Order: sequence, then structure tokens, then C-alpha cells
Amino acid sequence: MVELKTAAEIERMRVTGQFVGRTLAELRELAVVGVNLLDLEQHVRARIRERGAVSCYWDYSPSFGRGPFRNTVCLSVNDAVLHGLPFDYRLRDGDLLSMDLAVSIDGWVADAAVSVVVGTADPEDTRLVTATEDALAAAIEVAQPGGRLGDISAAIAAVARRNGYPVNTEFGGHGLGRTMHEDPHVANDGRPGRGMRLFSGLTIAIEPWFARTTDRIVVDPDGWTIRSADGSRTAHSEHTIAITDTGPEILTLAA
Repeated sequence: MVELKTAAEIERMRVTGQFVGRTLAELRELAVVGVNLLDLEQHVRARIRERGAVSCYWDYSPSFGRGPFRNTVCLSVNDAVLHGLPFDYRLRDGDLLSMDLAVSIDGWVADAAVSVVVGTADPEDTRLVTATEDALAAAIEVAQPGGRLGDISAAIAAVARRNGYPVNTEFGGHGLGRTMHEDPHVANDGRPGRGMRLFSGLTIAIEPWFARTTDRIVVDPDGWTIRSADGSRTAHSEHTIAITDTGPEILTLAA
């Protein structure tokens, strides 16, 4: 069931979103050559504790994972793109790191992700990251009241194809608000003018992710970390947005 949010509820989600945005901005600065992924995890734990927030990942046990997830941030390196478990690994020059964070504050959730290249960037990695960011911007632009869910999905896929990247539709965006995953599912490919109508008050996480040369994925033995099936590099960008009478509003910008 899709739950539309009131203006007051969206304001409460904005508070959470700003915390998520600020924390991801901090992680961008901390993600340098030599930093251990476990140090990034500990930084997020400390921020959550200081704010009195609740991690949406800790003890998360969905049907597709090998739960419970016992971390507060997803850290996915190189060919890993989603649900990466933080582990004892020091970032190396040229690594491509995707960081995904979802928390709840006072019962309201926000979710966002960023990808960064650590140290010296391969131009193809930069292009891949930029494509996910461009796809996110394009999808947000068409998330207008009166539009259709397929408009968002089609906008993402159009950017992917323009850049020569295949699109996987197994994992994508989602509704959220009181919990991390609510209806509707927001696929990363679709047809414009099709699907659920977009109403003011709808809050969704839009999250394009691409691999360089495949649309197929594999899952690590840990039951969580999702990788490109051919080992090609991956990237992931995400924002939580609210659809309002005047258009889309990004809730996960760093304040």
C-alpha cells in the first residue's frame, strides 16, 4: 500500500534526510587511500549514537539477504555495488567506493547513496559515477505530480543507454517513510507514461546503479554483497525525494 505523507510528515523526513546527507558528506571526506572500511563504519555508528538516530540496516533481515545485517552503512568496493558489508580492508589508490546509508529519526526514515573514486581516478570510473548522478538528476526532474512512475524509470534507463551501460532491474528504488522499504518499487528501467500515477505527498528513494559492461549480478558467500557478474566496476547514486504540488524536493541534501 502506498502511503502519501502530509507536509508536516515530509518536514520530519527532511530532518532525517539532512542528517543522512551530512553523514555521507563526511564519509566522502574520510574515504581516502589507506582508510579502513571498518573505520568508516565506526564513524557512522558514532554519528547515529550522537544524534539519537536508529540505523535501518542493523538487524535488517530481508528475504534476499543472509541476515541479520550487523552494520550501519553499506560499503561496496569496485565490482561490488549494493549491500556491501564493511570488512577489514584498507582503501587503495583508484578504488571505486559506493556508500549507502539509511536511518530513522523520531520514526521517520531517509535513504541516500554516493559513489566516489579514492585517490587517482580512472576516467572510465569517473564517467560511470557521473552517469549514475546524471540519471538520478534526470529521474528527479520528471518526478512531477500527475506524472507516472514509468517516467522516472525511463529517465534513468535513457541516461544509462546514452552512456552505453546496461540496466539491471532486480534492485532499484522504493517508497519509504515510516519504514525503509515501502511501496512502490521504482525500477531503473521502464516506459514513460506507464505505471502508478505520481501524487503530491509521495516519498520515494530513487537509486540508479550501473555496471560498466553487464546487467547481471552475483551475490558473495556473505549473502549480502552484490557484484557485477563479470567483475566490471560499478557505481550507485541515491536520494530520497518528496513529490509536492510544486514539484520534486530532495530531502537528503546535506544542510
